[in-house]
Amino acid sequence: MSRSGHIRDTRLVMLGAFVGAFGLLMVSAFTSVLAGGPVSGKRELVNAAYQAVAGDCLNWAKPDLSDAQKVDCAAAHRFEVTGTADIAAGYPKEAPFPNAEAWEKISQDNCAQAATTYMSGKLDPKGKYGVSSLNPDENRWKNGDRQLRCGLQVTAPSGAPLPSFGSAKTQDQSNVYDPGVCVALGENNTVGDPIECAQPHAFEIIGVVQHPEGEYLAPEKQDAVMSEQCATIATEYTGGADLKAKGLLVTWDVRAQESWAVGSRKANCKIGAVPEGEKLVAWKGSVRNPNGAPLTTSNPPQTTSVKPQDEPTGAPLHSESGKPSGSTQPSESGKPDKPDKPSSSAPTTTTENR
Repeated sequence: MSRSGHIRDTRLVMLGAFVGAFGLLMVSAFTSVLAGGPVSGKRELVNAAYQAVAGDCLNWAKPDLSDAQKVDCAAAHRFEVTGTADIAAGYPKEAPFPNAEAWEKISQDNCAQAATTYMSGKLDPKGKYGVSSLNPDENRWKNGDRQLRCGLQVTAPSGAPLPSFGSAKTQDQSNVYDPGVCVALGENNTVGDPIECAQPHAFEIIGVVQHPEGEYLAPEKQDAVMSEQCATIATEYTGGADLKAKGLLVTWDVRAQESWAVGSRKANCKIGAVPEGEKLVAWKGSVRNPNGAPLTTSNPPQTTSVKPQDEPTGAPLHSESGKPSGSTQPSESGKPDKPDKPSSSAPTTTTENR
């Protein structure tokens, strides 16, 4: 299969945002609850979480994070602490409570290095982990609290936290989803959050390819590997369905050199609708063979729509432009550096399954 027989993109979606040389920092929006804010009835759990140290993992189930607590990192969690930062020297007691833009800079200045150090310099700038922070809410700020909890988090493009399993120090950082996951078509030709496959979506993930150790493979060489392996995976996943007749085709991701350098060698195979020029087209349903073998997944796959967290107080999520917004509504942060779109040479036919 030639390189022209698919849509090639450098990454599926950026789960989380990065700082410093890694790009834009996501300032977490859940700080007030973890900081012992308005949820007084949960103060024991809140304080335990907010006193976490580097290496601790935190999880919660409620949208307002009132049940946040420390958990074993092997279990599902939504935040891994990389260190603490005290900003009292730059922000004395009389300093006003920072706005969203100020919080972003504060976190960027204080948490980027903590993440790099924690990961021994091997943080994938295009991987699934993003740098985040837990900041004191306005009440604590007025009382002189100037301590941040820096951490790593996996997020959907909307900013909603996704579950992570295992410490980031030991996990493959490749930006992939498990087979069976469908991802929405976002605004401006981008890939959105995981969504139920019955809803309109951009792609259905059908498998993951592990590239071997060795020197970096240029995109063209990765294409050759992915073309062959994704065609085989598609045949098995769909039971040999005629994708062309359905207006669908097989496509895949390639890994950037900076990701490859830190060990990220996994890439998704996926199925999408035939694009209209360079415009992605949403489609409904799943092409998985209902009589096929059970899916092999690394973790429980995120197969349903994610639920954006309720924002209490403190720093808001990023706006669609990637800058913090004063809105209390979740917004679209963590979008790909480049839109996930078909290449100019993408044909209107599917990869042949052979």
